[in-house]
Amino acid sequence: MKACVLYSGGKDSSLIAVILEKLGYNVELVTLNFRVFDSFKPAAESASSLGFKHRVFKADRSLAETAASIIIDDGFPNNGINYIHKEVLDLVSKSYGMVADGTRRDDRTPKLKSSEINSLEARRNVEYINLRGFGHKTINDLSKKIFEVKKEQTSMENNSDYEIEIRYLINAIKGENFAQKIFPVHVQSRVIGWKNKI
Repeated sequence: MKACVLYSGGKDSSLIAVILEKLGYNVELVTLNFRVFDSFKPAAESASSLGFKHRVFKADRSLAETAASIIIDDGFPNNGINYIHKEVLDLVSKSYGMVADGTRRDDRTPKLKSSEINSLEARRNVEYINLRGFGHKTINDLSKKIFEVKKEQTSMENNSDYEIEIRYLINAIKGENFAQKIFPVHVQSRVIGWKNKI
C-alpha cells in the first residue's frame, strides 16, 4: 500500500517514514505548499538525503489565508495550525489509502483529538498513523541513532512546516516581522542524512 507521510524534513516525520518503510509500505513523502512561498525546498533536500520519493502537493492558497486570519485574531498559532493540519489531512486522504505524520504524544499543535481521527478515517476510508505513543525524549534518542540532524533557529530558508507560509502571509498583512510576535522562537531540527541506516 502507498503511504503518504506529511513531511517537513524534521526528525519526527522522517522517523515515521522509516518505520512505515520497514513495515513494507511504499512511502511517499509529501510536503504541502499553498502557493505563497517555496517553503518545500528544505524538505525536498531532506527527503533526497534519505533516498525517499518526495512530492510537493499544491494546495489552495485560501487554506493558508484562513489559518493566518485565525492566528492573527487569536494572537497565538495553535488554532490556526490545527485548522490547516486537519484540512491538509482531509485533502491528501483523497489520494492515499494511508496518511501519516510525525505528531507525537507531547505535541501541543498540530494535534488531532481521537474523535477527529475516527471521523477522518470513516469519511475518507483511510488509515491515519502518527507517533502519538512516542514522547520528545524517545524521538530524540531514536533520531540520534539513525539520522544526521542539523539544528538551527527556524527561518524561512530552513523549514518546511505549515508555519513558514503562514508567517509570510501574516507579515504581508500586518507588516514585516509581525509574525515574530506571535510565533515563539525555536530551534528547527532538520534531517540531512543517515547516521546508521536501518
